[in-house]
Amino acid sequence: MTNAPRAVLAATFAPGDTAVPAARRFTREVMTAWAAVSVMSAAESLAGELAAQAATGVPFEVIWNHLGDGLQVEVRQRNTSDRAPSRPTVPVDEWGVTFTGQRRTHWARLWLPGSAERQAAEWSTEEPSRGPIWMGFLADASDLLAGTLNPDMVPAIISQIVVPRLATWCAVYTWSDGGGPQRPAYLWHTDERRIDGLREELATVRIPQTGGSMQLGDSQMLVIPLLARGRALGVMCLGRPDRFAEDVLQYAEDIGRRAALAMDNARLYATQAAANQALQRSLLPPDEPGEIPGLDSAVVYEPAGETNEVGGDFYDLFAAGDGFWRFAVGDVCGTGPEAAAVTGLARHTLRLLAREGYGVAAVLDRLNQAILEEGDRARFLTLLHGEIKPVARGLDLWTVSAGHPEALRLRPSGVVETVVTSQSLLGVFPEATFKAELVHLDPGDVLLAVTDGVTERRQDGRLLDDNGGLAKLLAECVGLSARAVAERIRRAVQDFAPEPSADDLAIVVLRAR
Repeated sequence: MTNAPRAVLAATFAPGDTAVPAARRFTREVMTAWAAVSVMSAAESLAGELAAQAATGVPFEVIWNHLGDGLQVEVRQRNTSDRAPSRPTVPVDEWGVTFTGQRRTHWARLWLPGSAERQAAEWSTEEPSRGPIWMGFLADASDLLAGTLNPDMVPAIISQIVVPRLATWCAVYTWSDGGGPQRPAYLWHTDERRIDGLREELATVRIPQTGGSMQLGDSQMLVIPLLARGRALGVMCLGRPDRFAEDVLQYAEDIGRRAALAMDNARLYATQAAANQALQRSLLPPDEPGEIPGLDSAVVYEPAGETNEVGGDFYDLFAAGDGFWRFAVGDVCGTGPEAAAVTGLARHTLRLLAREGYGVAAVLDRLNQAILEEGDRARFLTLLHGEIKPVARGLDLWTVSAGHPEALRLRPSGVVETVVTSQSLLGVFPEATFKAELVHLDPGDVLLAVTDGVTERRQDGRLLDDNGGLAKLLAECVGLSARAVAERIRRAVQDFAPEPSADDLAIVVLRAR
């Protein structure tokens, strides 16, 4: 059995009661796409067994590798269990467990009876009875195409769907706005030894963008346009040494329509994600303030969710005048462009008014009015804002909390205490006024400020900060640098629940030296 995979399809599953059924369903879709119907039942059972043996409470990944004359399934996850996986009850050629760092891979191989040529031949003649089989194949193919929003993966999935069931080989071309030479984005052949030669043959012809049929060497080639929303995205070229049956042409056109829509969705998603990532970066501080006398500081910021969402958490640390600095950590209600607008307004207002000499309480008074003036576009905001002034022994912080999660001070003795009184949210009450409080940090004291992505990290109805959970974590950080404290809190948030966080995360640590 060859070790180099011809094709790879993978999916990640969150822990829970639906994980094993989902892994079996994914396997069924893969076997359909690869025309491996003869081993579908065994492959589905095998994937279910390996998934069932994965450690509970930890996400795992199922990877199927097409090895030509066989299939290999791998279940990968972070190794958190001392239990040794058992041999599958499904007959397999080989199986085993490998470890790479902290990752465990439980794998097994199945022999694949029959050849790709024989499987493709089953679709080379017109058979009316093929209709029900095709409907199931089309449904699974649609699921595979809908399963990725990566535009670079769509051509590979298209090729793996149609080869060998509809064609001996497939080349997917994508058109760029700038034109340029025609090169296949993905090329796959049932015999990988012929891929290089096929690529050279394709380089000698001009692929018709409007579709059609032509002869390429010893193959009949069908060119199926990939059209979505009135735009030509590329073509799908199918080749086989004998003629294509009429119904296979219809099936190929159907796949082409679905593939084009999947490709267009992936491109739109990628474009939107890139724009929002640029917007997210623009909302972060443009630079570091440099060395601040008597202060060791650290920040952790992690936006959550999909890349097409702009988070509402933000932070800042900047010079506000001669001998003093300002810091802020805030959380705008919601996500998306509306939240981003308020985030940008808050960060720029804080910097501008600080440099004009306004105190921290006065800054929040004016920011509250500015947010309310946004009208229907306004979003309420929680904010911890303070001024840092080095003094003879430690740091003086004039601080205001506008409805923000409690700021905590850690003493070198291990005592943790709340140090700022929560006042009104921003963007809610026009009559709200704010008052600054003095917080002093002696050398070795640590101030911790976080957003609710830390305090409200959830697992099974329990929050990280229940029963003073955050204070207990901070008490374990005596003697650590600001960076080490921030990383300790970040790791605790990550490990608190197995699933990825659904909320943004911002951590600001100020330690007096």
